Amino acid sequence: MVIKRDGRKETFDRLKLMRGLLTATVKRDIPVDRLNELIDSIESELRDTGIVEVEAQELGMMVLKRLVDLDKVAYVRFASVYRDFKDVDEFNEELRSLVNE
Repeated sequence: MVIKRDGRKETFDRLKLMRGLLTATVKRDIPVDRLNELIDSIESELRDTGIVEVEAQELGMMVLKRLVDLDKVAYVRFASVYRDFKDVDEFNEELRSLVNE
């Protein structure tokens, strides 16, 4: 189960996560197999730790942790939706943190 920001609970939807990843990786040279592997690794991590409910924010962080190594442009695209940047300054700060890695 995924606990949304407003407290609602939803069943984990692999296809919903894939749609978000496909949006973030549009026009990037990333095979769908790599995205499936990314989702598999998240599911495996959750299963291995015995977690049956995860907050949406934590799930998003798990995705970002893997995306930053896969493709930094996709990372920024996903982060811009997931983190819901309020202004350009927040967006620039995220970019600066990537550059400083």
